[in-house]
Amino acid sequence: MFIFELLVQGLIQGGIYALIAIGLTLVYGLLRILHVAHAGLYALGGYCAILITNASGSFGLALTCSMIIVGIIGMVVYRIFYQPLLDKAPFVALIASIGLFIAMEEIFRIIFGAYGLTFSAPPLQDTVVFLGIYLRQCEIASIVLAIGLIAGLSLFTKYSRIGIAWRATVTDPEMAESFGVDVIKVRYLNFFIGSMMAAAAGSMVALLNNLVEPTMGSVPSYKALAIIVLGGLGNVRGTLIASLAIGIAEAVGTIYLGNILDRDSIAFAFLIVVLMLKPQGLFSKG
Repeated sequence: MFIFELLVQGLIQGGIYALIAIGLTLVYGLLRILHVAHAGLYALGGYCAILITNASGSFGLALTCSMIIVGIIGMVVYRIFYQPLLDKAPFVALIASIGLFIAMEEIFRIIFGAYGLTFSAPPLQDTVVFLGIYLRQCEIASIVLAIGLIAGLSLFTKYSRIGIAWRATVTDPEMAESFGVDVIKVRYLNFFIGSMMAAAAGSMVALLNNLVEPTMGSVPSYKALAIIVLGGLGNVRGTLIASLAIGIAEAVGTIYLGNILDRDSIAFAFLIVVLMLKPQGLFSKG
C-alpha cells in the first residue's frame, strides 16, 4: 500500500510536469524553439487562478479564465517575440525567451509583491479515501484535469481537421502549406494550446500549495527542458512518459534518498542516469 501511495503521488506530480512540458514540446516540434518563457506563463496561470478565485469564490471559473487569458497571452508572445526571429539562428530566439522569462518574474514581483499570493479560502482541501489511500480533493482534481487535457489534445490532433493540419505542419511545413494549410494560424493555435496547458498546471500547483510567487516557474522551467530532452525533442508521447517517470522517481527517491538529495536533485540525477544510458533520449526521432 505504501508503494502504491508513492506511485499515486508520483503520478500527481508527473501530471503537472506533463502539462508544462507538453507545451514546450509542441513549440519545439513546430518551430524548433526552446520556449523558456513558457515557465513564466505557467506562473501567470497560477496568479490568475488565485486572483479570480479570491474575487469570485469559484475555482472552476478561475481555472477556465486562467487558461483562456494565458492562452491569448501566449499567442501575443509568439507574435511579438518569436515571429520576427524565425529567420534567425535558433539561439537568438532562445536568448529572447530567457530574457522574457526573467522580465516576467520581475513584473510579477513588482505587481504582486515578492512574497507571493495565497487563496483567501483554499478550495478542494477536504480529504477523501481513494483506493485505500488518503488524498485531498485537489490532488484528485489535478490527476483528472491532466488526464482530461492530455486525452483531449490527443483526440483533437488525431480526428479534427485543424489537428491533422497541425500534425502535417509539424512533419513538413512546406508540404502542408502547399496543400493549403495556413501555417500562421497553426502556429498561433500551437501557442494558444501550449500556453493554456501551462496555465492549467500553474493553477493546480497554486491550489496544491496554496501559494504562487514570482519565481515559481524557475525550477519547473529547468525540469520541463530536461523532460523534453529525456522524452526525445519534439516527441509528445515521449514527453508524457518522461514526465510521469520523473514524477515517480521524485516520489520514490524522496523516501529512500531524501537524506542525501532533495526532491529537485533526485529528478536531475534520474535524468543524468537515463541520458548516460541513452543520450538521444528515450523516444528520440533520430
